[in-house]
Amino acid sequence: MNLTPHSPFSSKASQLLSWGHWFTFANIGLVLLISSVYLFADKAPSTFVGWFYMLITWISHTSFITFCAFVLTIFPLSLVFPYPRHIRGMAAFIATLGIVVLTIDAFVYLQLGYHINPSSLPDIFVLLWETLVGSSTFSLIIAFLILALILTFELLAGNYAWRHLAELKSYTFPRYATGTIVTCFALSHSLHIWADANAFFDITKQDNVLPLSYPTTAKSLLARHDLLDIERYEEAHALNVGSAHSKYSAPIIAAECQPNTQQTMTIYAYNDAQSYQQIASNALQSDNHSIFELDSVLRAGNSSDALFSLIYGLPSYYKESILVQQQVPIWSLNNNLLSVKSSDEFTFIPTKAEAKLAIVEANSKTPIDLSKPFIALDLSTHRSTILTSSAFTNINLYAKASGLMQPHDITYTAISSVFGCAPLAQQGMLGSNVKTRSHAEGVNFTQGVLVAFKKDKITLVDQDGNFKQMSAKEGFVLNGNLDIPFLIQSIKTLKKFTTPEAQ
Repeated sequence: MNLTPHSPFSSKASQLLSWGHWFTFANIGLVLLISSVYLFADKAPSTFVGWFYMLITWISHTSFITFCAFVLTIFPLSLVFPYPRHIRGMAAFIATLGIVVLTIDAFVYLQLGYHINPSSLPDIFVLLWETLVGSSTFSLIIAFLILALILTFELLAGNYAWRHLAELKSYTFPRYATGTIVTCFALSHSLHIWADANAFFDITKQDNVLPLSYPTTAKSLLARHDLLDIERYEEAHALNVGSAHSKYSAPIIAAECQPNTQQTMTIYAYNDAQSYQQIASNALQSDNHSIFELDSVLRAGNSSDALFSLIYGLPSYYKESILVQQQVPIWSLNNNLLSVKSSDEFTFIPTKAEAKLAIVEANSKTPIDLSKPFIALDLSTHRSTILTSSAFTNINLYAKASGLMQPHDITYTAISSVFGCAPLAQQGMLGSNVKTRSHAEGVNFTQGVLVAFKKDKITLVDQDGNFKQMSAKEGFVLNGNLDIPFLIQSIKTLKKFTTPEAQ
């Protein structure tokens, strides 16, 4: 192959290489514009250093990724296939494809909080389908319009750069822009090394904000969502779940519901394991063959946290704030659904003889009418943070449920399916209906530990940002990396009812 300076091949290749740099420079501007979405998708930094790091990382990282895309795709094509018209067309197509992927990733990150990756593809497909097909025709038109605008930009940028190549070569500002990008790249990595060594979370919590950047750790994930008290972490490695981070903001309940059944239901919560075992043994050995034992209730090891979830249909993340406000369960207002018979923290919730759903703190002397709908749970305190507890019931929908269920799932299901008030449960609780759900997953936050489960796998993230994954059925520890997209989605679900300041 003749590559002398005067050969036609060398001349075309040199021109295409120069054109490619200007084409890439134009795309860096477009990528910076689109990637700015990531900067507004999360909570803003709280310090000047955090803001500075965010700005220089945005400039350098997105520019670097764009340049790498040019080097891996358009540059080799220019060498092996140096035909300007064809290269410009292929470059416009490749660049459009890359920009479209970036746009989709930015939209997914804005909506779901994580980037496109294999483990989250089902959720992403559902999001895109609902956005483009499940919504109005206007959304579909906007999507095609964006695609047309991107392709038009690429074609115009490529043609303009080729036709004005000699003029563009006379400009000097690209060398200053290149120097700025390189400086920002070096500064951002230096700052990140310093922040990682000094536990400066205002920087490290930005890991994985931009695509193909630093991988998110459990520690930085908790810090990013304000579940890690940075000051106490530095002093005593403790996790803060106080009102500063979990202030409950009661939702506005738009749904009105009158229970569509004359049935009543009682939930018996036992704080003493021995009493529960005695009652459960007598009930399961009785002649009543419609009583079923459940062994898939995942709940907090602290009985007060578990009882709170049962009463409110919420994770115990909100317990402190709600008890300070003495807030009656919001879903039970303006109806006659709930009655609570409590001997301790929840005495401010009224006991109503005519209520449809009664939650009773029970003991060995509490009578159970086995002929009426009920579910009984062992909520006694254990040393472990989270455990799979026992329960028994005569309600078929709980007995037939597959996968794990939490106490707030039990209440959610009762309101939604037993009493036919699904909109009320959706607006005022954070659980799932064990009768209608397609797969079992959930989140809790108890005793300073984030708990998330999907199917049989439970993930625990402690106050130091360390994590453990285990099998719910067998109890053994599972190896493998954190499912970061699932944890992010779980945290977003957990914080649904926090005030904007607390998020």
